[in-house]
Amino acid sequence: MSASGRFLAVALVTIFSLHGAEEQRPNILFILSDDHTSQAWGVYDSILNPVIFNPNIARLANEGCLLTNAFCANSICVPSRATILTGQHSHRNGAYRLSDALDPERETVATRLQSSGYQTALFGKWHLKRKPAGFDAFRVLPGQGRYWNPLLKGSEDWKDGGEGGRVYEGFSADVIADLCLDWLDEQDRSKPFLLMCHFKATHEPFDYPKRHAGLYQGMKMPEPASLYEFSGDAAGRTFSGQRLETLGERFVDGTFMDYPGEFALEKGMSPREVRSAIYQKFVKDFLRCGKAIDDNIGRLLDYLDTSGLADNTIVIYTADQGYFLGEHGFFDKRIMYEEPLRMPFVVRYPKEIPAGSRLADMIQNIDFAPLLLDYAEVEETGSMDGRSFRSNLSGETPDDWRDAIYYRYWQHQENRPAHYGIRTASEKLIHFYGTSLQSVHDLIDESSGTWEYYDLAKDPKELRNAYAATEKQESVVALKRRLLELRRQVEQLR
Repeated sequence: MSASGRFLAVALVTIFSLHGAEEQRPNILFILSDDHTSQAWGVYDSILNPVIFNPNIARLANEGCLLTNAFCANSICVPSRATILTGQHSHRNGAYRLSDALDPERETVATRLQSSGYQTALFGKWHLKRKPAGFDAFRVLPGQGRYWNPLLKGSEDWKDGGEGGRVYEGFSADVIADLCLDWLDEQDRSKPFLLMCHFKATHEPFDYPKRHAGLYQGMKMPEPASLYEFSGDAAGRTFSGQRLETLGERFVDGTFMDYPGEFALEKGMSPREVRSAIYQKFVKDFLRCGKAIDDNIGRLLDYLDTSGLADNTIVIYTADQGYFLGEHGFFDKRIMYEEPLRMPFVVRYPKEIPAGSRLADMIQNIDFAPLLLDYAEVEETGSMDGRSFRSNLSGETPDDWRDAIYYRYWQHQENRPAHYGIRTASEKLIHFYGTSLQSVHDLIDESSGTWEYYDLAKDPKELRNAYAATEKQESVVALKRRLLELRRQVEQLR
């Protein structure tokens, strides 16, 4: 739609909003990015905060509630997205690994809201293989999609795999926001909407629009304390992880993905110098890519304001999981350490949620769908593993709210082994059992693989695996007992 057409539509919407029904159920704008970790938002505690400029994310945090203990149940794209939609753990929704898909027949928050009278749409990254269900309109990237001139598939030109769809010129984040705004212009204002805006950013190769190419030019980015951890031996780490040198090889080789800008390593550089150079390019590109998300969040928020929809619209911005930004010398996600485990999450709803508030309760992505159903006054059928945290957001946490979360990463590679674990407010225990996908009903031998324990109160950056420490044995035994209880509860073990 042209700018003049959009202005006319917004004006008409404003008139309707001022005179429309006051009791309409809330609209929902659910914005999801890929890997946009909390260290890069600028509103969480991060060494990068002095150099981050994300005014629209900050605006949402100032006008809504910032969750400080939100966690995913399986830190990898496909499983996390399936969990967000279904409110179920991976073994319940069938999306264990990257190669899995979401069955279109499965109940999701979108199918439930659509059947209850919501207008529903999805634009951007889908990644769940099968044709999306529960949406009146959608345009989604095939697989990961591409940053520039993205191909997006709709219902009318859907084909499985990488075929079908049409090309949209421009940078993906801008294109996806354009599609969202165009769809909003066309909706019946007498009915509520669910709009899911899913950005491809900030997934590798961390590309960015040309307007941000000069951002951070010539700057030295702050480095995490554990950046130069070249071996996990001193920390007692039991796996090698995805090291920054692997990313550096991809930068230099250029065949794994099409990375922005140029990168070269000089002969004779020390290991520290090599790692620092890789980190500097990586983090600058990541933040430039994230800035494109912030730009378009601003466009969406401005639309809600101008159209008179802001007061009755729940706005959520989150990422499908966190990401390592050089901590322990790593990049990527998957591991049950704090950086990938944490999901940044902010929600604004002026009618209920106090502006500038923070919620420290332990939330998981299994809770997102129940929350949206609760706000939409749609009954939960009992298929979901999570529960609504609507009352928590209003400052009234239920007495029986969880005090521990269960995590399981099912995919297995030698450097990032399959594992499960428990996190409480002050401790974490992880079992890297390290075998390929097993039956959910199998009890894994405790003597298999390796274990890691972290005292988060004393060691929040997880710099020392204290599993074998004499003074921690009582805590380890107690956590093992609780972990087994959670496994039996969540995975319904015999």
